[in-house]
Amino acid sequence: MTTLTPHSPYTPEELNQLYPKDLKLQLVQVLLRHGERSPVSPRFRNAGLPPHWPYCNAARRLTSVIMSANDASQWDELKWRRRLETFGGDDGPVIASGPNGEFDAICQPGELTDKGRDTTLALGRRLRHLYVDQLGFMPRLISDADMIYLRATPIPRALESVQQAFWGFYPLSARTADFPAPTIITRSPADETLYPNDGNCRRFAQLSRAFAQRAADRWNDTDDMDYLNKKISKWMPDNAKRVAVDGHPRLSGIMDTVNGTLAHDERVRLPSEFYDPKLRQTIDKIVCEEWYAGYWESKEYRMLGIGGLMGDITARWGKGRGGEQNIKFALSGCHDTTLAAVLSSLGAFQNENWPRSPATSPSSCSHIDPWRSSNKRLPDKPQGWFASLFGSTKGVKQGGQPSPNGIARKKMEELSEQQKESLKDYYVRVRYNDKIMQVPGCKAEGKHLDGDTTFCTLRLSSPL
Repeated sequence: MTTLTPHSPYTPEELNQLYPKDLKLQLVQVLLRHGERSPVSPRFRNAGLPPHWPYCNAARRLTSVIMSANDASQWDELKWRRRLETFGGDDGPVIASGPNGEFDAICQPGELTDKGRDTTLALGRRLRHLYVDQLGFMPRLISDADMIYLRATPIPRALESVQQAFWGFYPLSARTADFPAPTIITRSPADETLYPNDGNCRRFAQLSRAFAQRAADRWNDTDDMDYLNKKISKWMPDNAKRVAVDGHPRLSGIMDTVNGTLAHDERVRLPSEFYDPKLRQTIDKIVCEEWYAGYWESKEYRMLGIGGLMGDITARWGKGRGGEQNIKFALSGCHDTTLAAVLSSLGAFQNENWPRSPATSPSSCSHIDPWRSSNKRLPDKPQGWFASLFGSTKGVKQGGQPSPNGIARKKMEELSEQQKESLKDYYVRVRYNDKIMQVPGCKAEGKHLDGDTTFCTLRLSSPL
């Protein structure tokens, strides 16, 4: 995954355009693609690419929680370092080493690297500069994290990226001495909505395979694929010499390795043919179609692939987590497939490249932010206007489940006229990689803020 070149900090003029005076920002929701990582599988060793990358210095200073008393009354920390063991030439065990014989700081497959930690830390600092220093939307000093919703997928690199970004957003100097441990929400894989969950939805997995096969049928015997083979087929495995969408490795796997090497230094480089601009552009085009065409074309695909997350985002407009109701900022650690799925489902990912790592700006992040007109008088309710519109955690049913008294997961046709009217004068805007995204459904008259089609009315955004 290559690193996106950051946008410089916003000038006052840019801020005035991005944040109009006649609208008031209500909530910031950031979907953060994890930082740079090692490849999820070692590929192209025959091209000289080392299988073990020495970019994970966190392995030198790991910490685990230890129960130090039998009755769980005392807890401590064990500090340790990790080394990886692998098969040697005779299949005996050997310690894995990097390209220069390094034994420490060796990355696991798919692990967040030092570069990934650096860029997500810098992202947090950039968010602080924007939302604390420039906009004053968030306080400079916090005594707890109750107004911040932190969440990550079960994949360690996503959790670690959120932790790094939070540290940049609110470093120790911006937290009081008695600041309690922040809460980070996770889910079991079966319940995860922060990525398209084909592992726990059979119908979505079936649709994913069908679109992947269609991409293979469409592209494998084309001039574009012939060009890729001319460039790099000599390094494909002997049992699968032809580059193909469904080859071994898959075309998406080739892209993963190429982008991973570009994000790191010269110790992990492939032959120059892999970095040919036309080759990389062609791979990006084909792989984006393989993975995301389903969102462009199929309502069922959108609903099963990312509908759960879009429902979560909408519901968060009205309630917090646990007993925390006044969420102002949400930071969710996720993946490239998350960002592209969200944007594709909204019709806003046409002609975009595969999402890249976050660099030092809100990049490979999607911001989905609700606003209200400054002239709109808000109802005087303890939980705020979001709760009154989209639901509340009050009114709990037997069994501990909240009553579905809001509209967060209702279709527009199911809303009463009063509920539809309550959405008037409220808007949502999506930003991606420092770019304001145009949602096609917002262009029609009455579907957007007067004079700016990128601010979608909530009446439209709720069913989207």
